[in-house]
Amino acid sequence: MSAQQATRPPASAKPLRWAADAVVTMREGARLRLDYSAPSLWRVDRMIEGIRREQTPYDAVESVLRGLGAYAGEVIARETGAEWWASGGDHWIRTPDGRLWDPIDEARRCYAGDGSLRLLCRDACA
Repeated sequence: MSAQQATRPPASAKPLRWAADAVVTMREGARLRLDYSAPSLWRVDRMIEGIRREQTPYDAVESVLRGLGAYAGEVIARETGAEWWASGGDHWIRTPDGRLWDPIDEARRCYAGDGSLRLLCRDACA
């Protein structure tokens, strides 16, 4: 565990785990390397688009989407110094300017054909 992770708020525990699981799953299952960079989100968007085109049932990909959304949130956190916030089982990113972002829901919207983790990151980092 890095010093940064040791000082992160408790709300970040689950999203950090989900993001790390997504990185491993994508590396081992899809041979997709994710490095927590903003440009890597282009590959994530394409991966979700491919899952959608295959018409994979939502129930079968729900946890993958959660992980990819958490990954995008962690990219935003690392790019902006944002923090994870949690309430009632939901998790958001709060950027230093006070804006709230929901990357996990954005991953679900990507799957529905109406979202982009890359564009969410671009907007959050602007």
